[in-house]
Amino acid sequence: MRDSVPRAVIWPPLEFRDPARLELALTHASFDGRRNNERYELLGDAALSLAVAQELLARLPDASEGELSRRRAWVVSQPVLAAAAVELDLAARARIGAGVDRAHLPARMLASLYEAVLGAIQEDRGHEAVAAFVRATLRGPLETACAERFELDPKQELQEWAQARSLGLPRYVLLAEDGSPHTRSFQVAVEVAGARHPAAWGRTRKEAERFAAREALLRVAATPATDGDAVR
Repeated sequence: MRDSVPRAVIWPPLEFRDPARLELALTHASFDGRRNNERYELLGDAALSLAVAQELLARLPDASEGELSRRRAWVVSQPVLAAAAVELDLAARARIGAGVDRAHLPARMLASLYEAVLGAIQEDRGHEAVAAFVRATLRGPLETACAERFELDPKQELQEWAQARSLGLPRYVLLAEDGSPHTRSFQVAVEVAGARHPAAWGRTRKEAERFAAREALLRVAATPATDGDAVR
């Protein structure tokens, strides 16, 4: 959302009956250590889980509990919620401390803003409004999660991870080709924000790119959080 949008509106046509609830949902603890969005974040987390579960149950009537849980876990994951927060431009509207870089908020903080907004919607308009907001702002992830063969592409996952951190799009570099024309293999590495991750081989270039993306995801998952990532 842009600054020209009325403060009581978070996503047309959703307008808060009490604009103070939205303001509180967008107030990070770094701005106000006492009156901030942490309570709304707790409520929003629960409301989100329920809304996504209801949506998956309606769309996938034959799916098992385990299958539904796996798909729901991805929809409510930090990278997905952070990407939704970016689409809503929540960082531009959030009240955050002077020491936090608004242009490069960590995924954890972006996701918490999204959940806090859901908590405020729950309190202001009720669960039906939450469900409508989730369907609209997580439309793409819900469609992906409801696909007949749900298998998250590591390239998509890496792209969401990078975009949530304002690192730009990953760049795939072909390093080598080997073998005869009928049994060729390809070596590819992926670069994110100029940093190259371990290369991977594949039977096709696309397969090598997927394997390289998976290597990058494993590497970033094993990397300790930076000071910026530690902000909640």
